[in-house]
Amino acid sequence: MPDTPPLPDSAPAIIPRHGAWSVLTPEGEIVSMTAADIRRELPQWPALMVIHAPATARRLDLPPPPRPCPWLDLLELFAFALPAQGTPPTARGLGMTLGIAEHRLDRPEADLLPDLAFEMLRRISRGRNTPEGGIKAALAWRMRQAGWAWGPSVCAALGLDGADRLPAGMVQPNEALKVWARLPRWEDTAPRPAPAAQPVTGEEARAHLRTILGDGAEHRPAQEAFSHVAAQAFAPRTTQGDPHMVLAEAGTGTGKTLGYIAPASIWSHRNGGAVWISTYTRHLQRQIESELARLFPDPAQRRSHVVVRKGRENYLCLLNMEESVNIALSRGQAADGSLIGLALIALWAAHTHDGDLSGGDLPGWFGDLFGRGLLTGIADRRGECIHGACPHYQQCLVEHSIRRARTADLVIANHALVMSQAAWHALDGSDTSNEDHTPTRYIMDEGHHIAQSADSAFALELSGLEAAELRRWLLGAEGARSRARGLRRRLEDLLVHIPRIEIPLDTALMAARALPAPGWSARLAAHDPVHGQQAGTPVVADEPVLSNPTELLLHELRQQVLARTQGSPEGGQRRGGDSECDLHPMPESLHLAAQGLERALRRLAEPLRTLVARLDEALDTEAEWLDTPMRERIAAAIRSIRRRALARVDGWCPMLGGMRADDTPPDGATPQYIDYIRMDRREGQNPGERDVGLYRHWLDPTIPFASVLAAPAHGVLITSATLRDETGEDNTHDSAERAWDAAEARSGAIHLPSPAIRASFPSPFDYAAQSRAYIINDVAHDDPAALAGAYRTLFMASGGGALGLFTAISRLREVYRRIVTPLEAADLPLFAQHVDPMDNATLVDILRSERNACLLGTDAMRDGVDVPGDALRLVAFERVPWPRPDILHRERRIHLSGGAPGRYDDMIARLRLRQAFGRLIRSRQDRGVFVLLDRRTPSRLLSAFPEGVMVRRLSLSAAAREITGFLHAQDTPASQLS
Repeated sequence: MPDTPPLPDSAPAIIPRHGAWSVLTPEGEIVSMTAADIRRELPQWPALMVIHAPATARRLDLPPPPRPCPWLDLLELFAFALPAQGTPPTARGLGMTLGIAEHRLDRPEADLLPDLAFEMLRRISRGRNTPEGGIKAALAWRMRQAGWAWGPSVCAALGLDGADRLPAGMVQPNEALKVWARLPRWEDTAPRPAPAAQPVTGEEARAHLRTILGDGAEHRPAQEAFSHVAAQAFAPRTTQGDPHMVLAEAGTGTGKTLGYIAPASIWSHRNGGAVWISTYTRHLQRQIESELARLFPDPAQRRSHVVVRKGRENYLCLLNMEESVNIALSRGQAADGSLIGLALIALWAAHTHDGDLSGGDLPGWFGDLFGRGLLTGIADRRGECIHGACPHYQQCLVEHSIRRARTADLVIANHALVMSQAAWHALDGSDTSNEDHTPTRYIMDEGHHIAQSADSAFALELSGLEAAELRRWLLGAEGARSRARGLRRRLEDLLVHIPRIEIPLDTALMAARALPAPGWSARLAAHDPVHGQQAGTPVVADEPVLSNPTELLLHELRQQVLARTQGSPEGGQRRGGDSECDLHPMPESLHLAAQGLERALRRLAEPLRTLVARLDEALDTEAEWLDTPMRERIAAAIRSIRRRALARVDGWCPMLGGMRADDTPPDGATPQYIDYIRMDRREGQNPGERDVGLYRHWLDPTIPFASVLAAPAHGVLITSATLRDETGEDNTHDSAERAWDAAEARSGAIHLPSPAIRASFPSPFDYAAQSRAYIINDVAHDDPAALAGAYRTLFMASGGGALGLFTAISRLREVYRRIVTPLEAADLPLFAQHVDPMDNATLVDILRSERNACLLGTDAMRDGVDVPGDALRLVAFERVPWPRPDILHRERRIHLSGGAPGRYDDMIARLRLRQAFGRLIRSRQDRGVFVLLDRRTPSRLLSAFPEGVMVRRLSLSAAAREITGFLHAQDTPASQLS
């Protein structure tokens, strides 16, 4: 076995360095070259060694590399060598993951890349004689045939160099791709009994917290006090519909995660029930899971007690994987980038913790390398699972996760899932076939997002894309090259055993043709005389205007938006070219179109209900031949039809039925819903084509949240660092009471019978010593050049380690374009959301691993990003994050502001500023600066910052000098810097 597996001969390597590029030439020299020099030499070089080929091509101002990638991308090799492991996609990040000496990573040059490759090839070579080595050898062989640039080197490392075929005794390539045949099968267990209701005392929670933390841990009184209060959410419920609601605000650094895990784990162990912990993003789910390593240090034990749950569309579907593999194999021996990606997925699937394709142990950069379409094609799709009829049902990764959640103590979910899950339970009633039993205890972390999450979860959208998606779900692919399975195909195994369902099925499929037919978006654009001609779409006078009732309604909605927003002074325009308008006043033509579609949808709903009823009837009448898998199959079909089709149609019909041309709400009336029309461009639509739809949102979305999730529960803990809005007006009891009342309104607690238990715990950090805050008073907010110059100056003053936040993507991109070159010339690599071909989690990983990196982002980077240490020492916000002035906000500030709409706007801006500042100081050792580049910032918003932070208004140059002095005083204790 060779100690040093071979690399391709004379492989050059490049990484960005010092504003130019560090280049290892084919002759073995380290030189510095510009992007133009590299572009000129590239055609003469052999295969180029890079890290993240799509990002490298963009930075070289080259088109994206084809698939299979002709370059030697070290991330592809990493995915093969260490499947189901992550690494930041940088030279330093890879080096840290592979254990390269630290001194080589401080200022990495291009000669580091071959050493990283050698290390990964050595690891591959060492595993060649293991059982997995045979699988890897077969996959590498097939990947080499498909054109994988690393194929020859990896095959040599696995002892296949020079062989023209695999030995007969080895696993063959096509078999190696069939990972579904090697995965373990899940086994059902007896249903878990309903949990008991024994309480957890505050002192028990405190004691257990100390045990979890272990000897020698930092003593944090606020954390123990928080745990004591959190235990009250686990008291026995005494009245139906009246849960114990605890609102606990815990400042950054309190340690709230372990603080609530302590009472939750006691309650679960004592009562035999699951506690569902919900947070806002997938990234935060993984953060909570990592904290649980303190409670369950043994990974196997942790896996049996803790489960991360997400929506089905986040997971690998083995049936879709099989179909994708078969399609790729049918292409023969030709170079095929998708087959290379599928081979790496097959490796990953054999090692993955839970099959999560997004935010799990599949590296976030994988989709950047092989295309998001590959992951979309193999993921579980909305409503298409055929459950027990699937040949891989008992290996299904989603079903594994669901069954583990039924017996787990702690289930880590996200707000979107728990709200939709609660809504489905309310819809299905006492249906015991639900995927997850109804939890009785919830912990809602990042609770300041409850209203926003509820707004999304309980809103209705009757748009072209949503209606067309329902048609596709019912009818399947209609002449297009697609693997979409229609309802008949998903039920074909049941048709054999229950023939009486065929008539309602066929009737429903016929009625589904009232939904938008393929090509609806282009037809809408073509039949708009003004907009269609502007978009370059020819108008055909003799062509029928529209082909079905849904398209007629979409056409009328589109005309309303164009009529009310085209050329108006305020424009009605939203960022990204979106437009919206009120539903009222409504023309008679729109009213008639709504009536027509309502009738068509009711004709669709009736046979679907009959279909569900006959399937449900079969569960009773056919009991003598129904085995458990078939019963599960029928129950899953019922659930799927209800959730995917009937729930949607039953929501649309009342919305359409309530549309009256003369039904304008009276002035001063408080509506239950906000109805409006919106037109926007969606991903995948051609230029000139835009989706249009009718939208219905709850005026107060915490009402359905309280009704379907909180009220049926026995206890709910809502916690966040920013539950209350500190106005800074006074410190009286009345002021504090108003802040808590507003927090109860935003969390839905006001809609429950009993008042919530309130508690607040301050951050343990010395913000006066550890942080600085400035408002820059000499930068013009509407001058892109001035804004870019300010970001450049601030990032250089901090020496990197900076996060720049924006309220508009267009301004982010413009600033990036102007400052990327000078920053990289100063050895400060710049990355940007909506610019770099990487997902958000990957960008944050880069910021963590690269001490001098700078990152530009929007609101997704403002909340929940955790970058401890000096990797993040500056946060710069481009302007005050006022709420977007759209129709939803207009109505809510009128009706939910208590008659003070200005204060309502201020509250939202202050809470967003608090969240942004919270990214900065994450430990007692951190030191950081917050800068707001908006000289118009009103003083009344400055109470958003923690107590002790003095916000000063300075010129840009003065602030830069102070930032440099403050952040580089590393030898001075933080306590002496105030």
